Amino acid sequence: MRKILSIIFVFVGLQFSNAQQLNCEVIINAEQTGQTNLSVFKTLQRALNEFVNQTSWTEQDFQSHERINCSMFITISSFEGESFNGSIQVQSSRPVYGTSMITPVFNFNDEQLSFNYREYQPLNYSQNTYTSNLVSVISFYVYTILGLDADTFAPEGGTPYFEEANRIVTTAQQGNSQGWRGADGQRSRYRLNADLLANTYAEYRDALYEYHRLGLDVMHEDVLAGKEGIAEALKKLEVMNRRRNNSLLLRVFFDAKADEISQVYSGGPAINSDELLQTLNNIAPRYSKNWRNIQ
Repeated sequence: MRKILSIIFVFVGLQFSNAQQLNCEVIINAEQTGQTNLSVFKTLQRALNEFVNQTSWTEQDFQSHERINCSMFITISSFEGESFNGSIQVQSSRPVYGTSMITPVFNFNDEQLSFNYREYQPLNYSQNTYTSNLVSVISFYVYTILGLDADTFAPEGGTPYFEEANRIVTTAQQGNSQGWRGADGQRSRYRLNADLLANTYAEYRDALYEYHRLGLDVMHEDVLAGKEGIAEALKKLEVMNRRRNNSLLLRVFFDAKADEISQVYSGGPAINSDELLQTLNNIAPRYSKNWRNIQ
């Protein structure tokens, strides 16, 4: 279990430390270009894996078993010279205490990916300095992953990471690429980060903590208590949904959790399923097929 530290993280000298926080697999898929054998794609994939996994993103040193498992699946849809366009699917997970179970935390598809890359170009993150859109996008999602993971272990534990991601949003705007401004749509990086830091959606982060620490993490000792903890967390999301219906963060939550919720409540000690189903069908009707398995 990752240690809960009540400290303020200082993000300096990131690329010069050997500490690692992530076990991340970065995959480049260039099938849509029809030129999958070009060396630049293999070089880019290798460079991104080294960048994400060998950069020290915080001053907190994670033990090997504490590192966050995640993936970034980059689809290149077109390119010309050193200019690339496509999308990036970002996922992360964390272990459930006392079990061998892995629970998904984040599952997000960003279709506003564009960047320039020259083969063998060095990739380095520097706080408050814009180097390239590729570095900004990858670094933004690293800090978002770190923040969401921290929120599952401590109330609002991810705030320092989301604030660092916010600095990336601000500095990246000078590159004029899509995804960094309020006008770039409801599934932009700007919107994701702004909502994570907004009091309007505070229940999302509360729910992340309660769902994991007061729900999943207690199920190895008391399955019924764990189920009730998860149900209480979902009620927090219902409160948020009444304030802002069908928000981005609500969709982000259920994109990661819908299958798991269905599995948790498909057997074992029963809770008040009528109340749970009413909550789920109210806040996440698009996943109604998942809720049919709940007993």
